[in-house]
Order: sequence, then C-alpha cells, then structure tokens
Amino acid sequence: MADALIQLVETVLRREFQDFCALESCQQLSAGASQETWRICFRGSTGEQRLALRRSQPTAVPGSSVGDITLDTEAELMQLAVASGIPGPEVFYVLRPEDQLGSGFIMQWLDGETLGKRINRAPGLADIRPRLARQCGEILGKVHKLEWQDTALADQLPSITPAALVDQTWEYYRDLNVPVPMIDYTWRWLRDNLPTNSRHTLVHGDFRNGNLMVTPTGINAVLDWELAHIGDPMRDLGWLCVNSWRFGNSELPVGGFGEVDELLAGYRETSGVEVDLQSLRFWQVFGSFWWAMTTLQMAHSWRTGDTPSLERPVIGRRSSEAQMDCVNLLIPGSYSLPAGDEPIAAGTQLPMPAELLEGVAAFLKETVAEQLDAHNQFLARVAANSLRIAQREFQYGAGMAQKETARLKALLQADDDLDTLRWMLVHQLRDSLPLNTQGLAEHLRQSVAGQLFLDQPGYSALKK
Repeated sequence: MADALIQLVETVLRREFQDFCALESCQQLSAGASQETWRICFRGSTGEQRLALRRSQPTAVPGSSVGDITLDTEAELMQLAVASGIPGPEVFYVLRPEDQLGSGFIMQWLDGETLGKRINRAPGLADIRPRLARQCGEILGKVHKLEWQDTALADQLPSITPAALVDQTWEYYRDLNVPVPMIDYTWRWLRDNLPTNSRHTLVHGDFRNGNLMVTPTGINAVLDWELAHIGDPMRDLGWLCVNSWRFGNSELPVGGFGEVDELLAGYRETSGVEVDLQSLRFWQVFGSFWWAMTTLQMAHSWRTGDTPSLERPVIGRRSSEAQMDCVNLLIPGSYSLPAGDEPIAAGTQLPMPAELLEGVAAFLKETVAEQLDAHNQFLARVAANSLRIAQREFQYGAGMAQKETARLKALLQADDDLDTLRWMLVHQLRDSLPLNTQGLAEHLRQSVAGQLFLDQPGYSALKK
C-alpha cells in the first residue's frame, strides 16, 4: 500500500511541479486522530525541495468527526489566512479525484516544533516561551478579523450559535448510548450559563498548543483548520486554556506556557476587543466538555469498524481526563484514590493476568519501540499504554466499581446493578435533577477521579 501511494504522489509531483526531477522520500509522520501528514523530499533542478502532504486517513468516513470541514475547504481557508498575515504554510496543490490519493493538499514544508511537551520544555525555546501567550492572542485577534464573507468560504463554513453548539455536542454523546453522568452534568451547567451577546466571526476551532509550530523566534505556523466555523470567537481563547493542552504544565493556563493576562493583552492589541472573563471560563468548560465527548466518539468509530486504528480506543479512554477538568472547574473538592504504587496483587495463578500485561507493555515500550521508525515507535507506545490501562483495570477496577455502586444506591435510593444505576442517574440529570442535590457533586467527583486513575493516573488534574 505504501509503495502504491508513493508512486501516486510521484505522478502528481511530476505533473504539478515544473522543477521536479526525482522523488527521494515520502515518509508518514506520526498520524493524527483523523488526518495524516507526510513529509515529501524531491530533487529539483535547483536542489532538494521539501513539501508536506496532508490528507484524510484512508479508512475515515466523511463527517465522522464532530464539526469537521472538507480538506478542500481547509486548504482554501489556509490560503486566505496566510494572505492576511497569519503565519502558516503556503498551499501549492489541492488533490483531485483522479490523483487517487483521497482528499488533501500539498503545502510548503516549514521547520519548527509542533509537539506540545517540547514547546513547553525544550531548552532551545526557553527565551520565546514567555512571549508565546501574547503572540497567540495577537494571532487570534487576526483570525477573528478575517474577511470570509465575500469568498467561497461563506457557503462552505458551518455557522453555529453557542446554545446550538452545546446541544449538538451533547446530542453526539447521547447517540453513543453510553452512561457518563459527568458529561450530562456539565451539559446542564453549560445550558444554564450560556454567554449573552456573543460576537459572530470566523473561529479556528482547534487553536491550541500542539497545533502551533514554534521556533526560537516565535510562532511561524497555525495548523489544522479542520474544525473552523462561524461562531463565538471566545471559543478559541477558551480552548487554548483547556488543561488537556497544557501538557503537564497545569500552573500556566495558556497552553502550559503562559498567563491569561498576556493572552488577553495580545488579543486586545489586534482585535480591539476586551475579553469578558466569565465568557472565557464558559468556553474553557465547554472545551473540556467537547473533548470528553469527542474522545468517546473516536472510540465508538473504532468499535463500529468505521475507523480501524490502534490509537482511537486509547483516545477514548482520555475522556476521563477532560471530565476531571470539568470536575475541577465546576465541583472541585477532595476524593480518595488507591496509592497506585503497591505491587500487583498476588493470587493463586502464577503469573496473574495483570503481571502478564505489565511484562508485554514494558517489552513494547522499552524494547520494540526503540527498533522502529518514528511512526511505528508511536504505535508501539500506544499499544503499551493500552495494556497498562487493562492492567490497572485488573488490579483496581472491581473494588472501585463496588464503591461506585454503593454511592449510587445511597444517592438514588435504589438497589440495582452498576450499569442500571448509572443510567438512572443520567436520565435524572437529563430530566430535572437539581445540580446542587446533596451528595451529587461528591459522587461525580469521586467516580471521575477513580476512572481517571485507571485510564491515566499521571494526568495533571489528579494532582489538585
């Protein structure tokens, strides 16, 4: 499959790039959840040339991701953004059906750091990090002033109000038919706290650490416009402050690299708009709510076979991270967890299932991954993470389920199995159960924290 794809890429390059002489390499980088990025190197008449190919995953179902636009529209939007002074790569060619490469486009290759953890920690970026939050604000001010109204984008970009966006997100979750009470609780809070008099502009939709390219001189590209739409621009600022995208630096709310004051100062400079902090908090809560749902949707698309992937089921387990962020924003407080450092429980079977899983996970991460290329190293580490989630489930899952069942029986005054009790709470939250019901916040906080301990015990939200 890879050889056939490379031949198709070479055909396009030979036809569309006048100085093309020979293809030297075409390498897939670590794939995103819905899109692939390939690095292309070819020998041209003036020397080596580098390009980037962005295309949808070949198994992806159109419209299977929440709110996504076509890659053709994304390419057109990126061209408008770059022409308007927003940093980013130049788009050279949009794929056509006869290319047999699916949907996508070929663009300029830019050098810089895109991995969030490295942006926050790399010594080479230490001097620019304190200025990144302000730069983000300046860029977002320009994004929200883009004049899309008289372009073809006016008919291509979806438009949505805050209320419709909240309800649409919740409906996607409802249709998954899984009981996740914290998502329903957050939906109720969002409906009760909708922003008033919100503006109506272009919204990037995924402006965050990890979708920015950073060099020692600053941000040189805004990437991944696939969730762009017309709506409340404060969504972009709130999303940038979501804990999921701080990559462990939870004490710095803007991407894990800066402060809110700097972000808002930069935004004010290029937009002329003074940001309301209550609106910013609303969109920060919404961002975690949206990510909690979207990760579950990705896992569902894997379960149904629509998007076979090693990564997607693990992404589904990240829902508890975003739910815990909602807990800390809306119902902060104490909870108890296992120590997490005790040895795997002994038993009559030698070795125990959890011990087997730990051995395979360690082999994948510490031995196999080191012998693979970058893309397959990533997949080996994803596989090791999957096994360690299952290992913690073996060790602690049954005990946590017993405690959750006992709490629900007391809260709902009902006697049933855990799944039925979860559904009972969900249905009551969807009806009219007051959000300040005694014992509700404590139950949700403990349940979400416990699930997160199983899924990702190192996530920063558990340290609060």
